[in-house]
Amino acid sequence: MSPPKSTRRNCFYVGESYDMGQSMGHLLFQLMASMRREVDARMAELGLTDAQWKPLWKIKLGHADTAFELAREAGIDAGAMTRMLDRLETKGLVERVRSETDRRVVHLRLTAEGEAAAEHIPHVLADVNNDFLRGFNKAEWGQFKDFLQRMLVNGQALQEQKEKAEDAE
Repeated sequence: MSPPKSTRRNCFYVGESYDMGQSMGHLLFQLMASMRREVDARMAELGLTDAQWKPLWKIKLGHADTAFELAREAGIDAGAMTRMLDRLETKGLVERVRSETDRRVVHLRLTAEGEAAAEHIPHVLADVNNDFLRGFNKAEWGQFKDFLQRMLVNGQALQEQKEKAEDAE
């Protein structure tokens, strides 16, 4: 059985000469890994780990205010999130407040120390992004974002096609 040949007009990669090190996926993965390491190092200077600053930021933004919501947002087990919140509470960054309307629900609130820590997060993230964009001008930055967004749209379209095909079966 011979490998399939692509019939698309814009083939930037061909199987016969495919070099994974030059693929968009590999390069983007390497870029994200490098950025993540830099964010981790800078957050460590604030005494925060990756698993700690993200819940603080989600709470600060109002994206989640319970352990369940944070776990769902992070795509992790609720038990693991509860343990992380225990550590954040021990550090004095988060407090748990029982709901006045439903005693089963425990809301999360940043303490004054948590608010102060969360204030640094967007600055660290902006600085890391800016450092990785060193040498780009505004037009290139905008074009790069547009390219990435187009790739995301293409990926979403592929996923939707796959879901429609599965539904049709």
